[in-house]
Amino acid sequence: MSTRDRVLGRIRRAVDGPDVPIPRDYLRSHGARNPAESADLLAAHLTGYRATVHRADEDGLAPLLARLLARRGSATVLVPPGLPPHWLAEADVALVPDLAVSTPAELDGVDSVVTGCALAVAETGTLVLDGGPEQGRRRITLIPDHHICVVRIPDRLVDSVPQALERLDPTRPLTWISGPSATSDIELDRVEGVHGPRTLEVVLLDASAQ
Repeated sequence: MSTRDRVLGRIRRAVDGPDVPIPRDYLRSHGARNPAESADLLAAHLTGYRATVHRADEDGLAPLLARLLARRGSATVLVPPGLPPHWLAEADVALVPDLAVSTPAELDGVDSVVTGCALAVAETGTLVLDGGPEQGRRRITLIPDHHICVVRIPDRLVDSVPQALERLDPTRPLTWISGPSATSDIELDRVEGVHGPRTLEVVLLDASAQ
């Protein structure tokens, strides 16, 4: 019997063996917070990751997005199919739909992308996208250089990763984002925008009055 056969045999025996209960007695979150405190913690972590955080209510969202895109000089904005139309109603931009036929070069030529998010995790400063209607295909948030992500607070905010996993569908294409895309070489020189947007802006949308 070859080494390969022995390894595969062990894997088969492990897979076919009895299910072993996994203990779930870890902390579900580190401390008790009200929604405002959770939002503040999320904002602090995102800022620490070099994302830019803004806050708005429903009435102020469209003007804010228009200002952010104008400040960026964006003329074209990539939009997922379910993005609420009023979000960009005041922006002087050309809207580019999320199409399966779009090439990477075409997506790279778009100035900005605006999306919602599935969930945000306060304790880790993480945004989770799951390809839902307000988020679109994964690639539209990885190729353009500027991403604005709108997070509904408190509906789409949880304190911890365990709480997020309970609410997310593991069969969906989950993208976990903690700040702009960045990497460091062996000399610890930080380079941003290597495998995702160089600039990440997050809008915490107060949806508590809805």
